[in-house]
Amino acid sequence: MSANRLLFDAPGPRGRRRIRVATAISTVLVVLLVAAGMRQFAANGQLDWARWQEYTSLPLLRFLFLGLVGTLEAAGVSIVLAMAGGIVLALCRLSSRRLLRWPAYAYIEVMRTIPALLLIYVMIFALPEYGINLPVFWKLVVPLSVSSAASFAVIFRAGILSLERGQGEAGLAIGLTHTQTMRYVVLPQAVLRLLPAIISQSVGVLKDTSLGFIVSYNELLFSGQVLASFTHRVIQTYLIVALIYLVVNGSLSKLARTLEARQRSTQAGGRAVRVEPDAE
Repeated sequence: MSANRLLFDAPGPRGRRRIRVATAISTVLVVLLVAAGMRQFAANGQLDWARWQEYTSLPLLRFLFLGLVGTLEAAGVSIVLAMAGGIVLALCRLSSRRLLRWPAYAYIEVMRTIPALLLIYVMIFALPEYGINLPVFWKLVVPLSVSSAASFAVIFRAGILSLERGQGEAGLAIGLTHTQTMRYVVLPQAVLRLLPAIISQSVGVLKDTSLGFIVSYNELLFSGQVLASFTHRVIQTYLIVALIYLVVNGSLSKLARTLEARQRSTQAGGRAVRVEPDAE
C-alpha cells in the first residue's frame, strides 16, 4: 500500500471525471480573470513601460534577490527542523508506550489546527513578557518549525506504515536492534518513498515564510513592501514578487510531480517483473 493511499482514498472513475471537469472550469475562470485584470491594468496605464523600466536596474533586482535569499534561508532551516521534529513525533506516535504515543498524538492534533500566524504572535508578544526575546530570524523559523513538524509527522508515519512488515522483521532477523532497524532499514526507504510528499509540504513551508513581514524579517514579501513604498509602484512590485514565488514554488511542485510519476512507473515495473515467474 502506498503512502498516498494512507493519507487519502484514491478517487474512482466518476470522481476523476468530476476532478477533470472542475479543473477545466477553474482554469477557464482563472484565465478569464487574469485577462480581465490585464485589460483593466492596460486601461489605467499600469502596463506602460515607464512604470516597469526601473525594475530592470541592478540595485532593485539585487534588493529583491536578497529578499529571496532570506526567504530560502528561513524556509531551509524551518524545513530541516520540522523534518527532524516530524521524524521524532512519527516514531513516538508509532511507539507501543503510551507515555510516548499519546503526547505525540496530542501535539500533532493540536498543532495541525493552530495557525502559524498565531504562533508568531506568541513569539512577538507573549514570550518577551517572560524574558525570552529571540532574534528576528528565529521569531519566524521557530513557529514555522513547530507548526510544520506536525504535518511532517503525519507524512513520515504514513510512509513507515506503507512499508511491508517484512522490512523491519528482516532487520531484526539479522541482529539489529529496533532502533537500528528503524534508522538503517525503515526510515531510509520511507523517506525515499515520501520524497514527493516531503517536497510538497516544503513548498507550503516556503510560502509560509511570507509571514516574516510581521516580524520585519527581510524575506521576499517584506522586501517587496519596502520596495513598493520606495518606488510607489505597488502593482508592479507585487506582480514581480508574485512571479518570483510562482517560479520557485512551481519548480518545486514540478519536481514533486516528476518524482511521483517516476516512483509510480518504477513500482509498476517492479510488479511486472514479479508477475513474470508466475506466468511461466
